[in-house]
Amino acid sequence: MFLGRVVGQVWATDKVSDLAGKRLLVVEPLDERRDPAAPMVKPVVAADPVGAGIGEHVLVAFGKAARVACGGDGDFALEAAIVGIVDDFDVPGAPEHWRGAKSRLSGESA
Repeated sequence: MFLGRVVGQVWATDKVSDLAGKRLLVVEPLDERRDPAAPMVKPVVAADPVGAGIGEHVLVAFGKAARVACGGDGDFALEAAIVGIVDDFDVPGAPEHWRGAKSRLSGESA
């Protein structure tokens, strides 16, 4: 599981039936080492059963946990899912780029 920020949405008209009706979002992991000299963290496409929005911080699960979160029995074509929308988090010394996601409680940027 990782903490990330929703940065986009994916639309796919043609897809396997397991993904029919699933909203797909692009989530960028939060990485404290992220700077111009560090390797770029790749974004993840995750199913969204909880209704997250662009700019929100979210929790993303992988594998069977992701499939179960989307209502499956753990045996269908899905690798990542958003399993929670983060209201707030406290990480002492967190880099400045972690801030600025929408606050679910206030509706404004943090």
